[in-house]
Amino acid sequence: MITGPRDTLKRARKLRSEMSLPERMLWRILRERPEGFKFRRQHPAGIYILDFYCPAVRLAVEVDGLTHDGEHAVRHDAARSSFLKSQHVATLRVPAPAIMTNLEGAVTRITEVCKERAMKISARQGEPPVPLHHPADGPPPRAGEERL
Repeated sequence: MITGPRDTLKRARKLRSEMSLPERMLWRILRERPEGFKFRRQHPAGIYILDFYCPAVRLAVEVDGLTHDGEHAVRHDAARSSFLKSQHVATLRVPAPAIMTNLEGAVTRITEVCKERAMKISARQGEPPVPLHHPADGPPPRAGEERL
């Protein structure tokens, strides 16, 4: 599990009570584990604090608002993304206006990315991907057999 030093952990705990409106709107949905994916909010990762983190698929979700504009913020975001990549954590950036205007669409996109990463992780580990549904008429026929 990715974590950070004690001072980062303390700062993350404080930020949980100071979330922006788009972050609070998104957290209301993500805390219910959409599609079975568990998320953490304001999760420490090294010296950085991730807006949301799904440990099962190693995905950081960053809500990009006005604080992510400007040259300094761009450099900081690039450094964070580089660090996370070195820890095998992907970053998904979601614009705050997209959350404000289309919350359901933003959550759908986040869960799609989680599913894609889950499939890749299971394929890398040599496991067959878990089907998202099961046919109502039973399992497929064995090799050399036909379905009647």
